[in-house]
Amino acid sequence: MTDTLRCAIVGTGSIAHLHAAAVAVYPHAELIAATDLSRASADAFAERHGVPAVYDDLDSLLAAEHPDVVLICTPPGAHPAQTLAAFAAGAHVIVEKPPAPSLDELRQMTEAAAAAGRELAVVFQQRTGTAAAHVKRLLDSRALGRPLVAQCQTLWYRGADYFAVPWRGKWATEGGGTTLGHAIHQIDLLAFLLGDWTRVEGRLWRLDRETQTEDVSTATIVFEGGVVAQMVSSTLSPREVSTLRIDTEKATITVDHLYGHGHENWRITPAAHVDAAEAASWALPEAEEPSGHEPLLRDVFDALRSGAPLPPVADSPARSIEIVAAVYASADADGAVVTPADLATHPTHRKSFASAVIDLRPQS
Repeated sequence: MTDTLRCAIVGTGSIAHLHAAAVAVYPHAELIAATDLSRASADAFAERHGVPAVYDDLDSLLAAEHPDVVLICTPPGAHPAQTLAAFAAGAHVIVEKPPAPSLDELRQMTEAAAAAGRELAVVFQQRTGTAAAHVKRLLDSRALGRPLVAQCQTLWYRGADYFAVPWRGKWATEGGGTTLGHAIHQIDLLAFLLGDWTRVEGRLWRLDRETQTEDVSTATIVFEGGVVAQMVSSTLSPREVSTLRIDTEKATITVDHLYGHGHENWRITPAAHVDAAEAASWALPEAEEPSGHEPLLRDVFDALRSGAPLPPVADSPARSIEIVAAVYASADADGAVVTPADLATHPTHRKSFASAVIDLRPQS
């Protein structure tokens, strides 16, 4: 059991503050160093969180500090190289979603982790929380009967100022549009609850924003056991919401939230034929923990300190990004069916998610 995990952060934008807060509340971890392309940003971050050392680049940080864990909070295009550098320096990696801008790069990252004997944990924090864990147990045990149909909605709003950031909205630097950057959270939670996928049919749309990538996407995702899910993602929706709905033989499960959920966001509605006593047995536990970075990093840190496998909230790093890749591959093939076998040997979309987008913006 390692006494204290020495952690370093690369990338000091807004998401890094959530990582710093999660490290601060964990009793056996400390934030020892930070780096960012902007020295001013890194210095301000270090002052705010009491980080003792700031470096101009990751290589200098790794050589000087030899951290146990590197927390990667940079844009997706930078993740693979930074992850490989951290593994080469003997560190574990916790990387923000999406873990990589391509499946081949993610495979390089997972292979490097195995070769170095280190762990690669991806931040999909919506898997966390007592409600999600409870619902997963109900589904896995078939207490609610067989799951049948699902809906997955990520309806967010991002204005022109959001896409004015140079790396956003471009295939080369962001990797994809709203499917990869936003919907992946809800897709990941859906797959966490339902398991492996068997086929995807998708479309990409550009309805308003000035981007190379999509601002809306739609897809049908089929999971093992025959669960059919409809997915829609948007950056054009003023009333923002993140929603999952799973209809089973005995109940409807819903979670409606935006960027995180607690018990108040979940509801299990029994079918008319279910008696009250059985429905009462499905109630959420009295003790509550919301979703978030803190429980995810806590569970990952516990595993790293004890040498245990990564917890379910941070394992299977490729599952949700494979579904996203399948949406892009299908859209690029005019909505054709894409299976896991297709994706495993795909000639283009293992290397890049760049795909055909149907542009429906008014032409002046």
